[in-house]
Amino acid sequence: MILNKKYILALSFIVMFAINVNAQSTTNSPYSKFGVGNIKGSYLPQFRAMGNLAYGISSFGGYQNINVSNPASYSQIRLTAFDVGASADFQNLSKGSLSEKSFNSALSHFTFAVPITKKSAFSFGLLPFSNLGYQSQNVISVDTFKVSQIYSGEGGLSKAYLGYGIGIGKHLNVGVNMSYIFGDLKETRAAEYQKYAGFLNSKSQNDLSIGGLNFDFGVQYIKLLNDDTRLTVGYTGGAKTSFNTSNKTLFTRYQKDYKTNTEFRTDTIAFVDGAKGKLVMPTNHNFGFSIEKINKWVVGADLRLAKWSQYSLNGTNGNLNNTWGFSVGGQITPNIKAVTNYIKLIDYRFGINYDKTYLNINNKDIDVKSINFGFGFPLISARTAFYKINLSTEFGKKGTLDNNLVKEKFINIKLGFTINDRWFQKYKYD
Repeated sequence: MILNKKYILALSFIVMFAINVNAQSTTNSPYSKFGVGNIKGSYLPQFRAMGNLAYGISSFGGYQNINVSNPASYSQIRLTAFDVGASADFQNLSKGSLSEKSFNSALSHFTFAVPITKKSAFSFGLLPFSNLGYQSQNVISVDTFKVSQIYSGEGGLSKAYLGYGIGIGKHLNVGVNMSYIFGDLKETRAAEYQKYAGFLNSKSQNDLSIGGLNFDFGVQYIKLLNDDTRLTVGYTGGAKTSFNTSNKTLFTRYQKDYKTNTEFRTDTIAFVDGAKGKLVMPTNHNFGFSIEKINKWVVGADLRLAKWSQYSLNGTNGNLNNTWGFSVGGQITPNIKAVTNYIKLIDYRFGINYDKTYLNINNKDIDVKSINFGFGFPLISARTAFYKINLSTEFGKKGTLDNNLVKEKFINIKLGFTINDRWFQKYKYD
């Protein structure tokens, strides 16, 4: 049996993504050291371009878009949909008169959806859940010696999901995502005597492995306001969930060649292997609505709530606070039938986003504000296949310079490639 090239392409992306998903550190943020890192959200580029608008989006434009954020939306999928993408993130950190720039890029998502009946579909895929990445240094005096205290972290969590959505009656749609959250959070603490020959430095390396199932439930109510205008109201929620953890800690002493920045381990002080524990993730509630002029424009808003005061790692909360956020955005397609005018075929997307994170440091809430925009570029279609490139750009900031804190300014660029096709339909003639 000869496999269709499209199936080989999809399988190749799955394998490539699975190999790389845990091999990347894709952020440089001092705020990622708290909790499970910087939470990414389950948004494809076409939704990020609208300010992360998603919970009240059922379908929009002339393409089938996979809305992982609300599994009830899968019920609207009529063609097999495949979406894969990558990201490029630019960051500028500043504190007082100091500043630092960084750049990270990575594969960002793989998602797949297949209609089962006229009112139901299932979807599966792999997306980032959170990212950990930071490094800081503090110099103290011990007797007459200068000692550098170095803190660093890398890694993150990923989300592999399987979801199903179905329409009930004329207006109601329900769905569920079953997700497996997994990954490693690696943190290091070191004390180095600054360039004193013969001195032994010390280091502790902690590797926390996390894995567990999580369920998100979604509902959408869809109603035609007139012949070509549609209202969608949506909700998703997730209950408090417990994940398993395994912790490895290595304590070592080492010498360092500062000319080559090379470390030479002299001995191992202690090694703790596989200490078991529990990570508790919080309850969350998300609400959204949208109004769509079918195949012309869509506008909407979302509200997000999560009870991060319920979070704990081995019984410790880490002083995390409850979070909330909102998004407002939309999309305009000037003329979806303008085959002789490509500019009118492009989707133009825009949005704003705000999130109060779970951090309060030095009596300052750490929040995230961003302005988002993007485009959907349709490509030449085949007999039953439709292709589109989705590009989103996010300009934002996180944190503040007040109270000796760090301000992050960032530009996040997401690129996605969408395919719609009847992959499992047999043709009498080919």
